[in-house]
Amino acid sequence: MRDVVAKNLRRLRADRGWSQERLALESGLNRTYLSAVERSEQNISVDNIARIADALNVEAAVLFTP
Repeated sequence: MRDVVAKNLRRLRADRGWSQERLALESGLNRTYLSAVERSEQNISVDNIARIADALNVEAAVLFTP
C-alpha cells in the first residue's frame, strides 16, 4: 500500500506541475518527509494523508487507489 500511495502522490503532484516544496507549503508538511513518502521509505498517517489530499484538492481515497 505504501508503494501505491507513493506512486499516486508523485503523479498527482506532477500533474499539477508542483515541486515537493510547493506541496510541502500547501499541505503544511516538511519537504523531506514528503520526499521519503514518495520513495516509499516513510509510513504516512491518516492525518497527513488528509492534509495532502486537501492540498491537492482530491478525495483521500484517490491516494489509495491502485
